[in-house]
Amino acid sequence: MPERTPSQTVGPYLHIGLTPGRYGVREIFGPVVADAAMPGTHIRIEGRLVDGDGNVVPDALIEIWQADSQGRYAHPADGRPVASNSFRGFGRAPTDDDGAFFFETVKPGAVVSPNGVMQAPHINVGIFARGLLKRLFTRIYFPGEPANASDPILSLVPADRRDTLIAKPDAKNPSLLRFDIKLQGDGETVFFDA
Repeated sequence: MPERTPSQTVGPYLHIGLTPGRYGVREIFGPVVADAAMPGTHIRIEGRLVDGDGNVVPDALIEIWQADSQGRYAHPADGRPVASNSFRGFGRAPTDDDGAFFFETVKPGAVVSPNGVMQAPHINVGIFARGLLKRLFTRIYFPGEPANASDPILSLVPADRRDTLIAKPDAKNPSLLRFDIKLQGDGETVFFDA
């Protein structure tokens, strides 16, 4: 059996290779996950990525993947057709000089876990950034969602840390949600093993 290679921090060319739009090259995946014709409740998620000292991380990459508004994934393993062929269920956004990122999508429906238990609507999140040996994984849950109380993954998180996984509503715009990510320290976002 061959030996495993050691992990390395994300190199200086991460941004160029995975976010070509920022450098004048056409992107395959971007921050718009669902176009205007996609059925469902359209939302915009805005956030900032900060390190343990509260400093912005201006050169990271945030990825999301999610089900459609009916809880169907755009993947052959799901086995059910999605509501629109334009829905890929995957998006990618670089952080800007202020550590900011955004996604435009639809609120996903509840999904069934591998063991058959229903999960609350959520969006899966992956984070790549300099200094990380491995990609970080977290989730975005929705404020005021009744299914959060019985979600099998959210219930594993200590009650006093669950708020780091729940997006904050905008008081003036109901379709805008805020989801900031803190990499470590007080108020650190909860991250999951892959």
